[in-house]
Amino acid sequence: MRQWMGGGRAVQAVVLAGVVVMASGCFGKGAKGDFALPADQRPLEIPPAMVEAATAPAGGSVTAPAVVAAPAANVAANGFTVPGERDALYARVGQVLEGIDGLQIASRAQLLGSYDVAYQGENFLVRLVAVEAGVYVSAVDPRGLPANGEGAKALVARLQAALAN
Repeated sequence: MRQWMGGGRAVQAVVLAGVVVMASGCFGKGAKGDFALPADQRPLEIPPAMVEAATAPAGGSVTAPAVVAAPAANVAANGFTVPGERDALYARVGQVLEGIDGLQIASRAQLLGSYDVAYQGENFLVRLVAVEAGVYVSAVDPRGLPANGEGAKALVARLQAALAN
């Protein structure tokens, strides 16, 4: 009997931990806000471009990313539009980037249409997106926002000049 009582402290600790967990509402009774709603009633926001790009045809294969409208005018300083197809232009952009002194390509993602680069002390993506008028080439920071640094602007200008020929 004495041995069971000595081990009782461990049992008491486990029981106490269980009571604390149950009292904290971890099992749903204390859930509040949107998480308390049934799954089909919870709010979910998905950007329209992601829905279009992820839609598969009846055959089950995923189609190429949807062509999107040209970006708003306020990001024009960070990018430009070039006529042509994205995959062909992706290769040309890669050749131009490889020829720029001081630029390092950290990685390439042709499927995403992007190059991860370091230039003039800045790290950003050079991104190519199919738009109605061709391909939009831009510099994007790690958060997905237009890269506004001097290095990004200088690189976009160099790319625009090189691809205009």
